[in-house]
Amino acid sequence: MAGTEHPDYEKEIQRLELTLKYLKNYNEKVLAHKNKVDTEVEYGLSHYNSDNAEQFNELSINYVLQKNLEFKTKGLESSIEKPYFARVDFKEQSKDKVQQLYIGKTSLLDDATNEMIIIDWRSPVATLYYEGRLGEGHYDCEDGNIKGDISLKRQYSIEKSKIQEIYDIDITTNDEFLQASLNSLKDNRLKDIVSTIQEEQNRVIRANMWKPLLVQGAAGGGKTTIALHRIAYLLYNYEKTVSSDGFMIIAPNRFFLSYISDVLPELGVHSVRQNTFEDFALEIIEEKFHIKEPSEKLKDIIEGDIKVNKISTFKSSIEYKLMLDKFLKFVESKYIPKADFKIHDTIIYSYRDIKSLFVASYNHLPFEKRIIEIRKHLSNKLKLNKKDILETIERDYDWRINKLRREMDDCAERRAKIIEIANERDLVLKRAKTKMSSLVRDYFQKINPLSVSEYYKGFMRMLKEWKPEGLIAKLSEQTILSVDSKSIEIEDLAPLMYIKLRVYGLEEKLNLRHVVVDEAQDFSVFQFLVLKEVIGSSSMTILGDICQGIYSYRGTTDWEYVNKSIFGGEAEMLTLEQSYRTTVEIMSGATEVIKNLKGKQLPLAKPVIRHGEPIKVDKVSSVDELSLRIKSDVELWKQKGYKSLALICKNLEECKKLKKRLDNLNIDTSMVTGGESDFNGGIVIIPTYLVKGLEFDMVIICNASEDMYTDSDLDIKLLYVAMTRPLHYLKIYHVGERTKLLKLSV
Repeated sequence: MAGTEHPDYEKEIQRLELTLKYLKNYNEKVLAHKNKVDTEVEYGLSHYNSDNAEQFNELSINYVLQKNLEFKTKGLESSIEKPYFARVDFKEQSKDKVQQLYIGKTSLLDDATNEMIIIDWRSPVATLYYEGRLGEGHYDCEDGNIKGDISLKRQYSIEKSKIQEIYDIDITTNDEFLQASLNSLKDNRLKDIVSTIQEEQNRVIRANMWKPLLVQGAAGGGKTTIALHRIAYLLYNYEKTVSSDGFMIIAPNRFFLSYISDVLPELGVHSVRQNTFEDFALEIIEEKFHIKEPSEKLKDIIEGDIKVNKISTFKSSIEYKLMLDKFLKFVESKYIPKADFKIHDTIIYSYRDIKSLFVASYNHLPFEKRIIEIRKHLSNKLKLNKKDILETIERDYDWRINKLRREMDDCAERRAKIIEIANERDLVLKRAKTKMSSLVRDYFQKINPLSVSEYYKGFMRMLKEWKPEGLIAKLSEQTILSVDSKSIEIEDLAPLMYIKLRVYGLEEKLNLRHVVVDEAQDFSVFQFLVLKEVIGSSSMTILGDICQGIYSYRGTTDWEYVNKSIFGGEAEMLTLEQSYRTTVEIMSGATEVIKNLKGKQLPLAKPVIRHGEPIKVDKVSSVDELSLRIKSDVELWKQKGYKSLALICKNLEECKKLKKRLDNLNIDTSMVTGGESDFNGGIVIIPTYLVKGLEFDMVIICNASEDMYTDSDLDIKLLYVAMTRPLHYLKIYHVGERTKLLKLSV
């Protein structure tokens, strides 16, 4: 209800004014500190002396402090606008006082009384708001499980430091606050949802950081947003053990990264690594490759190229990884020079013993790092035995001289021979001493490690030897050509990374403590395995939706299989069933489409009870008529005050054609190809395979004809993905007969 109509409005105004007073006072102190540091940084830069190490250190510290204070002032300014969004009244067992807990994005402490004025949403006690019900409640914290009674749950809409609305939540009321949030219009970026996090979402956010987490989330279930809020939560609660740059989120493409770029800063989190799998893989491999567009592969699969499908499936499998292990075992067996480590017939270390060091003692290390350790080992052995080796050489020559003295009488000839042996001895000793300094280096120069791509080609050749005909032979030939042309497919990245890790390891430790993978249904088990190897632990959050697995030929179709094969069944598995994005009408239509998948038990989405307009389905006679109808729809979009509109075509080729026609009609649009680093909202033309994870106020599916969307699993999923993007309004056109996937009831 409107804030002014609430019976506690006056009391809440007083509380808000008190909070704002504290916030403004605190902000003034922070600003004063920031101004002081700004002055010191400015002075330090203007008087900088590169030879003064102390000055450099002081400047570096002040620069970091300056950045932190800058972030803090921005956060406080935001808090002054919206200091909190909820209140929970809670009375602990065995205590008389009822605590009024006001919950916001950041905490605020009264220094005089040591009482919390605002509770951070990430704190343990905030769970009472997200999961508690009126009556008995509890939360877990460092002091154990705290039990008590919840007598009030209240939500606020505060804008520009003014209370707009107040909602009291009881056992029977619908969540009006959530409904109001869902009915709001969408701009060009994903936003935080701290005030409307639901119980099932809260469990995902607060799950244990050190245990792998697998989340099956319905379309519109908030997977991406929840993943980002989870990072913010983990940083708050594990700040003593991990910093923000120890986290990395992996998103499907750069465009998607731009779309989510505002959320973490809004939550006060900075410096989290954000990457695509492709870019991250190329950083690890350290070779330049062009990654072929997935759309080309989809096109081949849509057109029925079964070989392409099977090759991609095989390359993404554990079986492929096991074959690569077999190849690397062969490389390992031939890695060490088949020679003893010796000097002047003195064996310091036999080939057999060196190989044992390589394949057994140091087998926990990558090949090249094993060599580093063995070099140290041999150098130390040589150093310890240097005196004995030289004495052995000397003894051998002394024995020859003594033998000569015993066997020959003293004469000019004997003396000449002794001098000759002595000279030879001195020369051999000199050479031995010289050789010792380079002996280790010379021994290992016989090793000639290849580049990662050359090893991969070697693997391909060996595959062809194992299976000279059929699919694997074709795979081998195609992959060698791709690697030679430096244009590979995404399925090649995991094996290339794996080779790099096994042969060379990482040049520098990445210090990644936790990785979040979004849209993970498009990841193969091989990709998950490599990521686990890279971070050196199972601390991962994996979120996806099997129903949206348009790359299922190389992706994941079963989370249980991922859990068993990658995490040994130890992962926590959670489900986000509720869909918050779209209306009941739109979600019901999309669900009917996904039900066309034959013989599959699918986790269907449950829409929040938010009604809207029915899906509009219209037939057009030609693409020219389609363009004119879209022009009218753009006017409707403007009239409704919507901020974002997606024109979804099945593939990039169709997008380009539509873009050209709309340009001719002077309709301002931007086209998404996946490589864009910025998302500016407005009207976008986008292919189905890039729209996953995005949402828009209004969506137009530009041609859902019978020819465009068949009854193949891939087409079913593509149409489902497209239909689950709108928040408020969905229109579907079809040129000619519409696809049979759309039931007549739509």
